[in-house]
Amino acid sequence: MSPEDGPPPGPLPEGGLLKRSLVIAGHRTSVSLEAAFWEALRRLALARGLSVQALVGRIDAERGEQNLSSAIRVFVLRAVWPGEGADGSAEA
Repeated sequence: MSPEDGPPPGPLPEGGLLKRSLVIAGHRTSVSLEAAFWEALRRLALARGLSVQALVGRIDAERGEQNLSSAIRVFVLRAVWPGEGADGSAEA
């Protein structure tokens, strides 16, 4: 996440897995992520003008056979990793 993407990073929360329920494509599902990933996902959604649920819906639609929790973690890493776009494509 670059400064143009939204709020400044600030400290991420510590903690183990947090399980949250979401409705994705009309189906209720549970997702377990570490607190830091939930916070990063929230910030990425905010920067894009989306709810967390809407952003996870987009990630879900593009994940293929990958586990949803893993797909979310990879999405977050790609969004903050230098030279990577949130869609996984390298930025020029």
